[in-house]
Amino acid sequence: MYSMLIARYGEISIKGKNRSDFEKKLVDNMQQAVKGLGDIKISRTGGRILIHLNGADYRTVLDTLRWVPGIVSLSPVMTTTQEIEKIEETAVELLNKVVQKPTTFKVEARRANKMFPLTSPELSKVLGSHILKNVPLLSVDVHRPELTFTCEIREQEAYIYVEVIPGPGGLPVGSSGKALLLLSGGIDSPVAGWMAMKRGVEVEAIHFHSYPFTSDRARKKVEDLAKRLAHFGGRCRLHVVHFTEIQKAIRQHCPEELSITVMRRFMMRIADRLAHQRKLLALVTGESLGQVASQTLESMYTINHVTAIPILRPLIAMDKVDIIRIAKDLETYETSILPYEDCCTIFMPKAPRTRPRVEEAVRAERDLNIEELVQEALDKTETVTYYKDMESAEPV
Repeated sequence: MYSMLIARYGEISIKGKNRSDFEKKLVDNMQQAVKGLGDIKISRTGGRILIHLNGADYRTVLDTLRWVPGIVSLSPVMTTTQEIEKIEETAVELLNKVVQKPTTFKVEARRANKMFPLTSPELSKVLGSHILKNVPLLSVDVHRPELTFTCEIREQEAYIYVEVIPGPGGLPVGSSGKALLLLSGGIDSPVAGWMAMKRGVEVEAIHFHSYPFTSDRARKKVEDLAKRLAHFGGRCRLHVVHFTEIQKAIRQHCPEELSITVMRRFMMRIADRLAHQRKLLALVTGESLGQVASQTLESMYTINHVTAIPILRPLIAMDKVDIIRIAKDLETYETSILPYEDCCTIFMPKAPRTRPRVEEAVRAERDLNIEELVQEALDKTETVTYYKDMESAEPV
């Protein structure tokens, strides 16, 4: 029934002279997302992006593209010639298929082709009258309609549709540089990665694995989350840091109440070093202010003190219930709550310091060979790349 989809973008339209670059990036990302779904062609025209299905299943394509950052909304479209009789015929055909119960409607007509003989209001009136006569289940309500029928008169064809499916909005992935996501395996960090991607950031992930204190199943959980992020961004490179020796040293030499603070400082040092090696411009974390001991302002200040790289915290002011809702929408929630402990929970002190000072953390680290521990962890880091819809990883 549908031969095409229309994709709309929002923020990209105000990018001025750079708009074309953002549009091209979005089209590239969309083309990558639908790879393997059929002979799909994507083109730009008049502030819209057209997805020519060429026989591909529109539902599958729609479900894939609605997760591509930069897309504000999508509509499955029937196309016809610009003869008014063909437009009326196609309108009735579409509405008789989609309207299954008594429904109120209105008509919106847009005339991009000014050579078309009717103005937009005139076309709306003609189509509305014809639809009302030929689709028995419909009645008019121009103020609060249950259904909006839209007809766009473009240069060569008329586009007809009734559905507008929301997309994530934001900017296309890769248009705002690259960053390194601290991916713990919990609920928050995958959501933070997704929200950074919505702002155009291409995300690589780093995970701290403390085998045998954390199991292979805990690592598998993180790998599955990285695969899910690859589904949204096209690919996700995952760096797995062997963190066991650092945690053993912290447990042996540091005060228990400061162990989480010291551990997080080591994570920041390692992530900072890896980011510079990979030419990544920022770190991304799933921290939400006040959620746990390491996420008070005092803790974040003390932990940040070991790095000068920008740290992005997309969830910083969000409630947990909102984060969980997004995680469920992203289909990361069920994976995140699997009961396999990560390195942040296995050595959790009974009474962690919630307002540690920098000088306290420095004193706590005085018996640690920081540089040697950091370098050893980096040397043992394993890196794999996951691509959209690929079960296996590509070693790097």
